[in-house]
Amino acid sequence: MTAVCRILGSFAAGAAAHADRPDPAQLAAVSARQRHGGPDEHAVLTGPGWSLGCDRLAVTDPCGGQQPYRLPHLPGVLAVLNGEIYNHAELRRTLAARGHRFPDHCDGTLLPALYAEYGPAFAEHLDGMFAVAILDLRPGSTRLVLAVDDMGMKPIHLHHDPYDGSTRFASEIPALLAFEGVRISPREDSLDTVLATRTSFSTHTALDGVSVLPPGATAFVRPGAAPVVRRRGPHRITPAGDTQDVLRHEVRRLAEAEVPVCAITSGGLDSGLVTALAAEHARETDAPPLHTFHLTYRGRWPDSEAAYARSVARRTRTVHHEVAVDPDEIGSLLTRTVRHLGQPNADPITLSTYALFRAVRESGFTVALTGDGADELFGGYDRMRAALAAPAGTDWAGTYADALSAAPRLLREHLYTANYRAHIADQGSAADRIEQELRSAEAVGEDRLTAMTAFETRWRLPAYHLRRVDHLSMAWAVEARMPFCQPAVVTHARGLSTAARTGKRALYEAGAELLPSAVLRRPKQPFTLPLSAMLAPGSPLLETVRELLSPARLVLGGKVRADRVQKLLTRHQERPSHHDAQALWALAVHELWSEVVQGMRIPTGCAA
Repeated sequence: MTAVCRILGSFAAGAAAHADRPDPAQLAAVSARQRHGGPDEHAVLTGPGWSLGCDRLAVTDPCGGQQPYRLPHLPGVLAVLNGEIYNHAELRRTLAARGHRFPDHCDGTLLPALYAEYGPAFAEHLDGMFAVAILDLRPGSTRLVLAVDDMGMKPIHLHHDPYDGSTRFASEIPALLAFEGVRISPREDSLDTVLATRTSFSTHTALDGVSVLPPGATAFVRPGAAPVVRRRGPHRITPAGDTQDVLRHEVRRLAEAEVPVCAITSGGLDSGLVTALAAEHARETDAPPLHTFHLTYRGRWPDSEAAYARSVARRTRTVHHEVAVDPDEIGSLLTRTVRHLGQPNADPITLSTYALFRAVRESGFTVALTGDGADELFGGYDRMRAALAAPAGTDWAGTYADALSAAPRLLREHLYTANYRAHIADQGSAADRIEQELRSAEAVGEDRLTAMTAFETRWRLPAYHLRRVDHLSMAWAVEARMPFCQPAVVTHARGLSTAARTGKRALYEAGAELLPSAVLRRPKQPFTLPLSAMLAPGSPLLETVRELLSPARLVLGGKVRADRVQKLLTRHQERPSHHDAQALWALAVHELWSEVVQGMRIPTGCAA
């Protein structure tokens, strides 16, 4: 069984025989907030001062693999898993040779034995996308160990209470906030972070007291102590063949499941490659034709990719689904995506992602292949090409950081109140930290592309894209699988020359015989909604944004000048601009999130 789940748990300072068991009603409330991602089965174990549970989405072997995992010969070691372990058969053979016995062939069943053999280093042996929690209750070694995969495809959100020494975790922020005693408040710099970088990076979230385990990290929690987080070395895989061969192998591996599998086809190079290779695999294995999904909006909108997606589907001979969303639904989609993400993400792609996975699930599919991660690994972003072309001595890092923003630095500072501008200047902006990281890498001799790729894959990809894909696919109980994020593809990409990694040259060569020439020649375009056009006078979205940015609300927040935001809104209506539309959208998303997160909080001392 692949154990695609939502996981949760708590570990208190008094994890001993005299400690209280966690309240079952509270744990039920935590589980309920992420049950959408695991509707097929629910289980929670509790003991003195601890809890461990999961909500399962059955993908393979629905009858096997009862979580939390326990093995009779290893009493006191419990585990839960969200994700998949692709090398579990190989690990099982190794562990069986050392005397371990397993009741089924589920990938997660081997976790207690793997931990017993290797201790906290167990995660170094895993190949897959995973978030794992191990609870070691054996006398003398009591601890909680948490680990996530090298790319951060499956998240773990943490809260440590310094007052009582307890640590709580969950797959999603709204679920974590349902734990009684999780004291949180929005970070003071959350608005600046959303405007400067569109979402929170690093281990931060937009909430004080809530962190996210970084990619490739293991956290160790002793009773009463704060989590200690350590980065692991990457999982070592030696890929064989050229780019197309490596990608083909990973697509075929991820296309195997005991539930229906489809592909997300935006009409671009990355998803097109995944679609072509998955369709090829279906034909060669005599499987039913691959189904593909593309999202568009009803009406005539600029920059539609529907024609490109249809051409990929024709070329690869898939059963194509063109999902048309009514623009009148966008207001409600916005509220639902903000609630599921648990923190602001200023890219309107979130709405498209949520609506697309809804259509995937309603069409009967449980697994979807996506093209996420290609731009970060193969240098596909325009900001990367601009930075590489910038002459020596120019502020390429500052220009690069500004390209990440929803509102450029000058506009942000213009919109802020004097007090908030002074606060950000004193504390530093997320954009400042990005610039410093890039400049420091160059100062020690790293080439610009390597520095940018390291930043993109270590911080931006997991926070900006992978968390969005994970939360909004699992909102509809769909498992998103990402071939480009697999260790073999990552290792292969990092081993290519700078020329092959610039502008996705290696991927264009891989797709030359697989994709229509029109797709290969087209300019890069993000998969999103036509934001500028949808904020035009008379559009349904404009009224939603206008309401969220009303002067009364903004004055209450005290961070931006309401008069200048109104002028920005007026300017956009008179002269529509993508840049102004993006800034207005980011402000509105943050305002809505601030409202939504208040409703997620459980007052201390109250039942959830």
